[in-house]
Amino acid sequence: MAGPVLEMRSIVKTFPGVKALSDVTLTVRQGEVHAICGENGAGKSTLMKVLSGVHPHGSYEGDILFEGETCRFKDIRASEQHGIVIIHQELALVPYLSIAENIFLGNEHAKRGLINWNDTLRHATELLRRVGLDEHPETRVADIGVGKQQLVEIAKALSKKVKLLILDEPTAALNDEDSGKLLELILQLKEQGMTSIIISHKLNEIRRVADSVTIIRDGRSIETLDVKAAETTEDRIISGMVGRDLENRFPERTPHQPEEGTAPALEIRNWTVHHPIDQQRKVVDDVSIEVRRGEIVGIAGLMGAGRTELAMSVFGRTYGRHAGGTVLRDGREIRTKTVPEAVGHGIAYVTEDRKHYGLNLIDTINRNISLTALGKVAKRGVVDEHGEQQVAEGFRTSMNIKAPTVFEPVGKLSGGNQQKVVLSKWIFAGPEVLILDEPTRGIDVGAKYEIYTVIDRLAAEGKAVVFISSELPELLGMCDRIYTMAAGRLTGEFSRAEASQEALMRQMTKDKTDQKDEEVSR
Repeated sequence: MAGPVLEMRSIVKTFPGVKALSDVTLTVRQGEVHAICGENGAGKSTLMKVLSGVHPHGSYEGDILFEGETCRFKDIRASEQHGIVIIHQELALVPYLSIAENIFLGNEHAKRGLINWNDTLRHATELLRRVGLDEHPETRVADIGVGKQQLVEIAKALSKKVKLLILDEPTAALNDEDSGKLLELILQLKEQGMTSIIISHKLNEIRRVADSVTIIRDGRSIETLDVKAAETTEDRIISGMVGRDLENRFPERTPHQPEEGTAPALEIRNWTVHHPIDQQRKVVDDVSIEVRRGEIVGIAGLMGAGRTELAMSVFGRTYGRHAGGTVLRDGREIRTKTVPEAVGHGIAYVTEDRKHYGLNLIDTINRNISLTALGKVAKRGVVDEHGEQQVAEGFRTSMNIKAPTVFEPVGKLSGGNQQKVVLSKWIFAGPEVLILDEPTRGIDVGAKYEIYTVIDRLAAEGKAVVFISSELPELLGMCDRIYTMAAGRLTGEFSRAEASQEALMRQMTKDKTDQKDEEVSR
């Protein structure tokens, strides 16, 4: 067995009012893929920032040994000179520069201040071939998908003669196909002798690519497990992450039985939306769904199925060009042409992209929570700051938001706690219908369970919940009914008893030809 290439000994990192890391120890062997698991806020990313020089030597306690040498990195460039390169969850690419320019940004092929473009393009092509990307190196990064951008980041790392590659949630924003390609590349790099550290919440991915996994909980390293060992099951890893056994990953739920004769809380009829640029293309095509009070209704579909487009177009027409259809609340037709109109009719939408559309990251928890209903904490147009604080404190307690105070900037919170702030914001608005778009994306199993409990509680209070998710077990575990979509059209509807992963996937993968054949047969 190969010896250690990296040792982090007794690492302690403190921020004002918070001890992020407490006596963390990590050992990574030469040539292995080493996973790091833990709940949001456990300290995984902080530990990697210590290793990569984002948090420089002197700002933490403990020792870092790389290739047997004690390292004191003063910044990222110092760690990269040793061959340690980190790829953060938020990609650090310049969208309007070319792939080649991004790969060598700050590391240009230049002499006397002049860039040698022939060398740049030739080396970029070699690196792209190595990561399995056939794009031309002069293509703008803005013109390729997120999955390909992730490969460009890895090519950029390889250009720096990387010895230890750190990937922080590399598949969080990718679909299943792109995730599979990225994981295969990690395994290929391992065969070439590359050592990697991967931070991920997706336990199936860890079991697929990792050799070892270190579990971090509440800023402490709990244990390191051999992923290939028979006893290292997903339940075993989860138990280490949350400090308890999760016998059920979803709250106990009794299927909702709607009262006869009552109108749905939300009904969408014959809803059609065209693409905002290509106006001949229908992204939502004649979709009709309904959800009743106390009911959690799921929408399943692959990437491009039209789920988010449906939700955003209903909520204030924030996506696409509306071509037809009506929205009814409790049997009465309503207008939702603007976000204030939708909110005024008791509809809330929790976006899948919390960082861009759900939160003001530079503002505080209390300000973010009150934004959707400032009138509730204002008198004569002036915000009552004490009242605003009391509201936020109530949500901090009830939602278990882990932060020292409600005056903490939201951008400093972990992903799971940010998601709790988004939910708090919309719950404070007092909606009767909640549309939740990927509400647990990028967060760990412990935080997921807490959010599931909140959703279940809202349904029990009589709210109508639309639950959009790419994770089929999540939909099966939470929903009373599930609709399936493919290519912008509704392809199926299942009760809780009828639904299974196989049945849902069968309907989610129908192409337009299949749908037309079914219509003809009917």
